[in-house]
Amino acid sequence: MDVGELLSYKPQTSLKHGLEDEEEAQPPSKNSLITSSGLGNARKKSRLTGLQRSSMSSSHSRAAMIPPTPYIPPPTPPRSISHPQHPQAGKGKPVTEVPEPSLPDAAEGVDLALQALEEPTPEEDAGPMDEARLKKLILSFDKKMLKNQELRIKFPDDPRKFMESELELHDAIEELHAISVAPQLYPLLRPMAVPHSLLALVAHDNTDIAAAVLDLLQEMTTLEGVEVSEDEEEGLEALVDGLVEEDVVAIIVQNLHRLDDQGVAGANALSAATTPEAQAVHNTLGLLENLLECRPSLCSVAASSGLLAWLLKRLRAKLVFDPNKLYASEILAICVQGSESNRQQLGELEGIDVLLQQLAVYKRHDPSTAEEQELMENLFDVLCSCLLHAGNRELFLKGEGLQLMNLMLREKKLSRNGALRVLDHALTGPEGADCCNKFVDILGLRTIFPLFVKTPSKHGKKGLSKTEHEGHVVSIIYWLLRNCRTNQKQRLMAKFLENDHEKIDRLMELHFSYLERVMATDRQLEKLQDKQSEKLSDDDMYLRRLDGGLFTLQLLDYVMLCVCAQGPPSIKRRVVKMLNLRNASVKTIKNIIREYVSNLGDSGSISNADDELSEEQHKVLDWLDKFQNM
Repeated sequence: MDVGELLSYKPQTSLKHGLEDEEEAQPPSKNSLITSSGLGNARKKSRLTGLQRSSMSSSHSRAAMIPPTPYIPPPTPPRSISHPQHPQAGKGKPVTEVPEPSLPDAAEGVDLALQALEEPTPEEDAGPMDEARLKKLILSFDKKMLKNQELRIKFPDDPRKFMESELELHDAIEELHAISVAPQLYPLLRPMAVPHSLLALVAHDNTDIAAAVLDLLQEMTTLEGVEVSEDEEEGLEALVDGLVEEDVVAIIVQNLHRLDDQGVAGANALSAATTPEAQAVHNTLGLLENLLECRPSLCSVAASSGLLAWLLKRLRAKLVFDPNKLYASEILAICVQGSESNRQQLGELEGIDVLLQQLAVYKRHDPSTAEEQELMENLFDVLCSCLLHAGNRELFLKGEGLQLMNLMLREKKLSRNGALRVLDHALTGPEGADCCNKFVDILGLRTIFPLFVKTPSKHGKKGLSKTEHEGHVVSIIYWLLRNCRTNQKQRLMAKFLENDHEKIDRLMELHFSYLERVMATDRQLEKLQDKQSEKLSDDDMYLRRLDGGLFTLQLLDYVMLCVCAQGPPSIKRRVVKMLNLRNASVKTIKNIIREYVSNLGDSGSISNADDELSEEQHKVLDWLDKFQNM
């Protein structure tokens, strides 16, 4: 090669190197970022194999001065990169061709990924729930449950070995929620041992698995909708039967003691209500409510399993108000309303003191929210139910429950209505004699008689109505007259003389008011009897008349006869005066009292022999004779 040829020689390697430098100097484009790793590696390998370190001479520097030619992109089909050899290298070994990924291939992969996301899942494409799909879900669930059990037994100390199976089991439980839309298929679950399998997972070491099962059972035992078909009701009954057979109440109550829905040692009470444990407790209480609604007899089973102790512990916890505390009060009210043994057990667990402590907060302060007001009302309901057990009256008296209720009546807060109901239950019956005498001793007459003279306005939608309020007050005065000893009764009689017999005037006003209600009820019952082909029984008629105002009217007339017979003569004269002003007949009062006496005790009618009449009946009939002879 002469000097001229040498000067005109343009090696290809220099041109290739210049093009690569220009490409590296430009910012990467959007498409180049997608395949930068693949193209970069290919180009790096091309540079290392095609260029010889010995060829970095003056020819390379001169070639760099030549203006670069425009870069022509490769054709769409895949190409092979051939690495040129240095002109002085002669015939070297051919370089292995390296395929380079193309940009259209990468874009096509992105499109395929997006298309996969848009495709419906198997659950979405499965269609409506039927027997075949149900069995398929159960089979998948059983396999994943057994797999998790085997791995946990095989690798008890290595969670990494069974973690994936636990996630699969959790997903399988979530898939079972689809069954809840078809309660008519529930009878198929029992032969496949589904209740047994689900309840076995409630005791799973992973509380997330237990929480998922509780959520599923709570949803499956809740029938939603205004109209529930007969098949759905039968399906729910079959499911509940299967759960009860597996001792569901004892299992979920035991699991409640394991769950901690109060946060870590109560450190953050505000956020404790949103923890997974709190949601699991909420679902457990919801499941209990559904079970007790279907099987009221399970209340005793729940109490014997330790439910009452847990509920009292939950109410006693010094945390801010949360939904689980409200739910606990609702379940406690359900448990004690229909079970005498549960009322007794709650008293033995010091439940009366717990209720009084929780209610004392509302003595001078109203609940801040509607949910907290509902909690307060539930606590009053529980206390009223517990006072039906005679042994709890003594605990209520020792716990100064009368003093608390009396203060609530004086404070005129929202708790006043509940306190009035509790007083009515505490003083009712012969078992309330001690409470009656104590109530007079703590100056309770100063509190109750202002409520008798003037009925206060209703507090909100959940407050007592005018009729309910009057009924409770009249009942309290009635039992005070029946149960008080001589000294306390004299103080009670003196109240009817105050302010020119103000209480007697109010007593007669209520008598005429409730007499009109009873007469209106009688007219309605007569019309109903004429329209119906089947006549109502005497007991049904009497019960409807009691609900129509006869019950309160009987108590009012009893109080009237009692104060006239045992009080000073001025009371009798006032009563007669009020009757004459309204042109009322004594015969009406006589009929009301005779009907009242006929339903006292176990005797069916006042026409029975005198030795069959109770002492109370004799006393009332004597008052009636004296009243007629006035």
